[in-house]
Amino acid sequence: MIALRTVPVRVQGSRPVREWATFDDPDGKRQWQVDVTFLASAWRCIYGCGCQGVLTAPTPERVEGCCSYGAHFTSEEDAERVEAAAAQLTGAEWQHLGAGRRRGVVARAAGGSRRTRLVGGACVFLNRPGFAAGPGCALHLLALRQARNPMLTKPDVCWQLPLRNTQRAEADGTTTCILSEFSREDWGEGGAEFAWWCTEAPEAFTATQPVYRSLEVELRAMVGDALYETIAAYLDGRRDGTSGVAPHPAEGPVS
Repeated sequence: MIALRTVPVRVQGSRPVREWATFDDPDGKRQWQVDVTFLASAWRCIYGCGCQGVLTAPTPERVEGCCSYGAHFTSEEDAERVEAAAAQLTGAEWQHLGAGRRRGVVARAAGGSRRTRLVGGACVFLNRPGFAAGPGCALHLLALRQARNPMLTKPDVCWQLPLRNTQRAEADGTTTCILSEFSREDWGEGGAEFAWWCTEAPEAFTATQPVYRSLEVELRAMVGDALYETIAAYLDGRRDGTSGVAPHPAEGPVS
């Protein structure tokens, strides 16, 4: 049994604005600090149906979503998996196949990190409005054609977003994994310039299921099946109980 350890609440004045719960991992060497407020919220991706993009002005007509700056790879394995997927794409699925084949799909970003190459001001895999298959990710289309989950073809950050897992080394030799939402601050200095970001936009909090159910597949991949079941059971109990969960700031004021 994975045990719940603590339920800290961060407050602003007298209003709770973010609630966390900490769970032990089955491996015994780490614990997970989980953003209960976001996982219990009604956030959903509204790409193509209200998403304003992440440029310095709202640009819904570009249908770029959060693909304007390319996807930074989390590891060499991540980059290799995406390169292998790119080799399987067809021209019917990938608008920028020619550029991707000529120049490759991986580029160096500032600071030496690697990301997907940019073409025309956005990710090389992003099909634009007017393309026969419609706007959106070519790697997603590949997954659909192959009847696979898109997380098997897309960069890690793309299928995880807006979930974010960071790690903190503790003095006792254990590790704390912090599972939270990806905020504009997590993009670095450029995030402050975004005209819009989905996890702070009320129009993105309109799902009929909480995040921990709508993103179940992604969460299982990130935390493992056993821990996911424990987190889901805990959140089910909180949502069915009398105390409820601290509402997400984008969902409205706390009563």
